[in-house]
Amino acid sequence: MRLTAPRGWEVVRHQGEFAAPEPTVDDLTALAEAVREAGRADRPVELPEVTGPRRGHLRVLPDPHED
Repeated sequence: MRLTAPRGWEVVRHQGEFAAPEPTVDDLTALAEAVREAGRADRPVELPEVTGPRRGHLRVLPDPHED
């Protein structure tokens, strides 16, 4: 399997184990406040303006070096 990065990007491989950090009190407080704010009944709902068909900005291209 090959991984190709977009032009201008660099692929960096991490050697070793990855351990996700434990959440802190600040992280949990920020999450609770965000959930509380999102659930407020008096919060105005903002809908995005649609100005035509929406297309994704990422595409899969065939690798020219693979047969």
